Amino acid sequence: MPATTATTPFRQSALRTLNIEQAAIAGLAAKLDAHFDHACELILDCQGRVVVTGMGKSGHIAGKIAATLASTGSPAFFVHPGEASHGDLGMITRSDVVIALSNSGETAEVTALLPLLKRLGTPLISMTGRPTSTLAQHANAHLNSSVDREACPLDLAPTSSTTAALALGDALAVALLEARGFTAEDFALSHPGGSLGRRLLLRVRDLMHEGDRLPQVPLGSPLRDALLEITRQGLGFTCVVAPDGQLAGVYTDGDLRRTLDSVHDLRDVRVDEVMTRPGKRISPDLLAAEAVRIMEDNRITALAVVDEQQRPVGALHMHDLLASGVI
Repeated sequence: MPATTATTPFRQSALRTLNIEQAAIAGLAAKLDAHFDHACELILDCQGRVVVTGMGKSGHIAGKIAATLASTGSPAFFVHPGEASHGDLGMITRSDVVIALSNSGETAEVTALLPLLKRLGTPLISMTGRPTSTLAQHANAHLNSSVDREACPLDLAPTSSTTAALALGDALAVALLEARGFTAEDFALSHPGGSLGRRLLLRVRDLMHEGDRLPQVPLGSPLRDALLEITRQGLGFTCVVAPDGQLAGVYTDGDLRRTLDSVHDLRDVRVDEVMTRPGKRISPDLLAAEAVRIMEDNRITALAVVDEQQRPVGALHMHDLLASGVI
């Protein structure tokens, strides 16, 4: 069983690492300057794609930055600098912006791209730990990601420096997101397979039961008919429809329990005498997440779906929302 009392050497090492990396991120605030603003402007003005590149550990961070930019409204992709020198540079056009990561600013595979980028006239944003480096000096905008030391006790393995670069990349992506007015629904469009996408993209009409699966009985029907309809459709309720086609109310499993408490002989009872008026309802065009809120606020498990004329067109059950991943 893991120790829970004394501080162990493992945890002492972990705490040192976390403290060093926390300080590295905190130190970035003082390094933000007009170059950061210019980098944002270059990307906002970009008519093509943001191409992010880096070698080794910086390459892994570059890939994550590209993914974050792409999912937050700034189309981006990663290009390996070594492959770029052997043909993949054809992926980069004059309309693009390049972000190049190198802690030293002297990584050979990255600096080898400089003459080619200059010839293309492609704007370059560098992210290095050395503002005087070759890469920084040849960039249109330089983002200073320098750190006092690596968390590695040998001060060799990229640890604090990659953490700082990652955080600076997040700061760039969020600044661009806010400048574009990027919304949660925009984010969902980039994540249709995720839970956020399901919550923000699915609408009531996508999940509702309709046609023959819509439980409904006419106003004035015997209660027995309403109970048979509830049983037949298995949604725990039925719509009660007025002669003009509008939803007059609903009759639910909960209403049945209340009816049994107050009425001793159900044979002559009409559904409109014991139904819930007017009944909770929702538009088919609303987000499924809104249906979840209505159900939770009212402690119910099903909703009638009505059109603009308040005519029932569908039925939605909590199980449908669970099965779809909306909740």
